Amino acid sequence: MEKVINYITGFFKGLVCIMMAIIPVTILWTLLTGEVVFGIDFIGNLMAMITAFGSAGFVGLITLLFVVYFFMCCDNSKCKY
Repeated sequence: MEKVINYITGFFKGLVCIMMAIIPVTILWTLLTGEVVFGIDFIGNLMAMITAFGSAGFVGLITLLFVVYFFMCCDNSKCKY
C-alpha cells in the first residue's frame, strides 16, 4: 500500500513540476506574440488574481503570502513539492 501511495504522490509531484516549467514559458509566449496558449489567458488570470488579493484586504494578504510561499519552496535545481 505504501508503494502505491508513493507512486501516486510521485506522479503528482512530477505533474506539478511540469506545470511550474510550462507556466513561465506560456506567459513569455503571450507577452511576445499576444496570443493565448492552450486557450488560457495566463496573464489575464494572473492580473485578476492579483486584483482579487488586493480587494480582499487582510485575508487577501494572508492568501498571497501562502501563494508566494508555495512558489518559493521550489528549489531551482530540483522540484521538491
